[in-house]
Amino acid sequence: MSMTKRRKAFAAAALALLAGAGLCGAFDWPQDETNADSFRSYFAQLRGGRIESSIIFRESSSDVKAADSGEVALVMGGHTSDYGWFDSPLGDMVVIAHGDNISTVYGNLDEDSLTEGLSGRISGGTKIGESGNSSWHEGESGLEFQVLDTANKSCINPRLLMPRVGKELELLIGSLSLDDRDGKTHYLLNERNLPAGTYRLYQDRQEVAVPYKTHVALNGLTVESISYDNLIESKGELCVQGNEKYSVADLYPDSKRRLLSVIHLAHGHSTLTVFVVDILGESHQIKFNIDIE
Repeated sequence: MSMTKRRKAFAAAALALLAGAGLCGAFDWPQDETNADSFRSYFAQLRGGRIESSIIFRESSSDVKAADSGEVALVMGGHTSDYGWFDSPLGDMVVIAHGDNISTVYGNLDEDSLTEGLSGRISGGTKIGESGNSSWHEGESGLEFQVLDTANKSCINPRLLMPRVGKELELLIGSLSLDDRDGKTHYLLNERNLPAGTYRLYQDRQEVAVPYKTHVALNGLTVESISYDNLIESKGELCVQGNEKYSVADLYPDSKRRLLSVIHLAHGHSTLTVFVVDILGESHQIKFNIDIE
């Protein structure tokens, strides 16, 4: 089976898991009392010059447990960059394989708290250790939690497979801007008359929250959707999937903005609509009427 077909099959399986996750979830959370405001950084957030493949927890010195039963595949101390596409310096970490090429990763652990003799098959809920500050957090404690599809070299948004707890952080669309092919930035709050051409549309980036999906429509027709259900490897980088694969340089051109779409504006009057959707399906939208010269 080709990589594309495997990814499509995996996406279908992930959606099936998501449909059931609202009731019970495929995994349990690796820490107790996990709410939307428990995270320092959401999956796919900009962090350290890369697209974040983990969920980062705020809680420090908290017990960390196996999200489900599985085989302990790796217990590692210190920093590593020996895994190619899996290149986050996670410090002291544990990897558990759960079958079907799915593994969970528990990083930024406190070295002294790691359960002695952790190996072989363990049950879900088994204590692994405690969160620490052994990775690149520069003094910030908090578990880094990842879910990996090792066959397809992709990182799955952990929240797809976990029980829903509490309200979501509010998603803000913020200011919208368009970069033309010459690199000039146009802000839609100030400019509603634009030359025809191809643009990259951006929204302001929030510090913690990331939408689960974004949609951009022109005159009522969707021109691009970007989903943050998983990150896929392409040319040695983790990317998000929209109409094409977007690397960190595409998705986050600077520290303030995140890509929504590459759009083509033709002569005439257009209505541009942007939707941001959280993992519970709650949507926010904004519309702009633009005259294209």
